[in-house]
Amino acid sequence: MTGHGGPGAADRPAAAAECAGETCITCSDTAVPVRVVRLLGGDLAVADTGAGLEEISVALVSAAVGDTVLVHAGEALAVLGGDHDDRPAG
Repeated sequence: MTGHGGPGAADRPAAAAECAGETCITCSDTAVPVRVVRLLGGDLAVADTGAGLEEISVALVSAAVGDTVLVHAGEALAVLGGDHDDRPAG
């Protein structure tokens, strides 16, 4: 037998890496808060990054215009808050 990990080790998935700090363990990038300024079709939105406008995906969240969302790799991952009160809690 050669290699490490015993018989069948090459067939088993590697242990999941643990998250630590504020960076992505996959690409070492950070998620950034941006403000949604316009909703587009197809689960897309235009967001103000502070340095300009950028098109992002809002497919994973329920975002509204005025919301601040946390974005990583062009994908909104969480809604942090907004400047509207008309959306039901949930």
